[in-house]
Amino acid sequence: MSNRKITAYLRVSTDSQDVDNQRHGILEYANAQGFSGLEFVEDTASGKKKWRQRKLGKMLDELPQGSVLIFAEISRIARSTLQVLEVLEKCTEQKISVHIAKQKMIFDGSLQATITATVLGMAAEIEREFISMRTKEALAARKKAGKILGRPPGKAEKLKLDAKRDRIQKLLDKNLSQRAIAKLLEIPPSSLNDYIKRTGMKSSQSLS
Repeated sequence: MSNRKITAYLRVSTDSQDVDNQRHGILEYANAQGFSGLEFVEDTASGKKKWRQRKLGKMLDELPQGSVLIFAEISRIARSTLQVLEVLEKCTEQKISVHIAKQKMIFDGSLQATITATVLGMAAEIEREFISMRTKEALAARKKAGKILGRPPGKAEKLKLDAKRDRIQKLLDKNLSQRAIAKLLEIPPSSLNDYIKRTGMKSSQSLS
């Protein structure tokens, strides 16, 4: 259909690398499928909110029939099996096909697609429960052992990008932009920006 849209939905978290991974996976999938004119929609609302209360709900109401909606993986649709099925049902009613990039799956309202969605949604929900249970058990064990819970006061002694600090400094001294440095070192620009701010790094030329 001429008015159909190709839309990718990103559930944005505080982890910028996670968002970059979602975007990268979707772009690779879209290119392989020959989709053009891809539009990204970022949703910063908590995954704990039901899908109708998030940007996803409004987006589904507005997408024209015949559109394509791409998620990075099944767990990005919603946090429960019931909500996943509700979204797929809504898409079926709107004649919107749902693509899952990671599993390379297409949900078009068929019985097989619905069964697969149920299984995957349940698996994701069960895994979240196990992670939550293991976390609570580990915290309880640490508390029982008399260990202080939570992050220790003060700044972390080591940062993830410490190993690249010398290279970052050399590139800063060459007056390269942070975006160019991030690309050369294959790290998210936001991570580099945060590291430079936390460490107070500057070009040596700006200090002279």
